[in-house]
Amino acid sequence: MHRFEITMPYYGDFAQMQAAVRSVLAQNGADWRLTVVDDGREPGVPEWFEALADPRVRYFRNERNLGVTGNFNRCLELAEAEYVVLMGCDDLMRPSYLDVVRATADREPEAAMIQPGVEVIGSDGLPYDTLADRTKRKLYAPKGPGRALLGGEELAVSLLRGNWLYFPSICWRLDAVRRYGFRADLGVIQDLALVIDLLVAGETLATTPEVCFSYRRHAESESSAKAYTGHRFEEAKRFFLETADRLEAFGWPQAAKVARLHLSSRLHALTLLPGAARHAGRPGVSAMLRHAAR
Repeated sequence: MHRFEITMPYYGDFAQMQAAVRSVLAQNGADWRLTVVDDGREPGVPEWFEALADPRVRYFRNERNLGVTGNFNRCLELAEAEYVVLMGCDDLMRPSYLDVVRATADREPEAAMIQPGVEVIGSDGLPYDTLADRTKRKLYAPKGPGRALLGGEELAVSLLRGNWLYFPSICWRLDAVRRYGFRADLGVIQDLALVIDLLVAGETLATTPEVCFSYRRHAESESSAKAYTGHRFEEAKRFFLETADRLEAFGWPQAAKVARLHLSSRLHALTLLPGAARHAGRPGVSAMLRHAAR
């Protein structure tokens, strides 16, 4: 039995996926396996994996397109290790990634989530510092020692104020995430929903500062496309208001208040106004302003 299952839900750029796979193959140790789950029909992909012929790699192609959330859940179904990573198919692991999360898992075995240090890169692979990432670091991410074990309402408040996690870099304890899975009715904010489910269940997050993962941010992402039309924010508002009611009933009034306000989501809509005007015209601008005003 492998200790770490690195899953890669794939749909998109073939070359970036190949680079992502190679970055996984550079990991140390014999306690891991890579499982790629192809949700597309890009020609040549099955043949490339067949030629790769690496016993550490499994490749599956879905019979039909499952969509982002459906493919995430398919990855969880196929995972068999103690820990699972749902790595973006355009992201890169540094050679030290598994060394870092392995040491953190040994130090904090009860943690359901491990968030290592992350560098943000652009489409060209170079460091890329955006307003969103600066805001994560300076306003929302916890201050103090880089190594911490966090949980409860305090962490829920922090993440609902502004989600400072980098979902594709997180290493999850499989038994914990399988208990809930990803909500089928969410297409963009499903990662935060899962984290809130885990926190309500009493699970914890371990953080460690060592930078060992490169997260690629570019305008062509699923979340960016939906943001310009307002779809992302319609989903976000529904999630935050539902979560506010849930946390109020659970006895976390501060977290409920922050969720109901969802200020960072509303401010984010304002920052996207220029892009909405360019890509979606008046309907996009109206959608941004409606979300920001609520």
